[in-house]
Amino acid sequence: MHDCLLFYTKSETGNLFNTLTGPQSPSSLKRWKGAMQKVTFMPDGTRNPTRESGISLGVAMNDVWEIPIIAPVSKERLGYPTQKPVALLERIIAASSNEGDVVLDPFCGCGTAVHAAEKLKRQWIGIDVTHLAISLIEKRMKDAFPAVTFTVEGTPKDLASAYDLALRDKYQFQWWAVSMVDALPYGGRKKGADGGIDGLIYFNDHDQASGKMVTHRAIVSVKGGLNPDTAMVETLAATIAREKAPIGILIMNAKSTREMERRAAAVGIYRAGVDEAFPKLQILTLADLFQGKRPRIPNVDRAAFRRAAREATALQPSLL
Repeated sequence: MHDCLLFYTKSETGNLFNTLTGPQSPSSLKRWKGAMQKVTFMPDGTRNPTRESGISLGVAMNDVWEIPIIAPVSKERLGYPTQKPVALLERIIAASSNEGDVVLDPFCGCGTAVHAAEKLKRQWIGIDVTHLAISLIEKRMKDAFPAVTFTVEGTPKDLASAYDLALRDKYQFQWWAVSMVDALPYGGRKKGADGGIDGLIYFNDHDQASGKMVTHRAIVSVKGGLNPDTAMVETLAATIAREKAPIGILIMNAKSTREMERRAAAVGIYRAGVDEAFPKLQILTLADLFQGKRPRIPNVDRAAFRRAAREATALQPSLL
């Protein structure tokens, strides 16, 4: 399997293409090991180069790059269907830019290009149409570069922009709302019937029968309508029962009514461990989320979230 990469420039002048080098072949290393004087002939015919001129930076790469795909069980894989290896984007960016240059990826998906750009000390701009991708990139960059600083444009920052998103695109609204409570989107980027489940939050608790630690699922349901309805609570309660889920989270655009709160409380309590109690059905409004309120869930399992490996440095000065 192979792909063809095409190199385009805006003009015929001012183009940049850095020659990339790879390691010497094992046979070359074996032949020249310990014989620096044989590596380079001096102008006068002697074999006595300086150390600087005698050290090879490697072999110039040809136009066939062998880069392994990301294995299904690789720690690099983040679960995004079209994810590319970081090594590939590092090579492309290293060849076509210098440190401090700005790299633009207008279809950045899970953020491999901006990850590679940050690692290579480039400035970067990433663009994607889905809030699911943006939330994934935010998490990826913060995991890989804990000190990185960047701004995110186009995601809801207040109730008005959240309401607007809910009216324009219910799926984008669902993905954004799910990311606000650190849940995993149910079914990835697929649209369509979801059985009343928009996201999942995994958490750990002791099983009373076996005494062992087991993993449970909290169900997240998102409702973007402006009119509160007790049917929203009843539907989630039925989903909790059907899925045998200990906890369900209802995220609402509108403010809940007293009757909705009463019916949610009637669903019962989930007891974690010995002395902790959590409502089985919890209602959160967008106003709650913007005020920093989050679901009450015990021992959230962060291992369920695929994390990008931490990188050594992070440099992203302001572009504006």
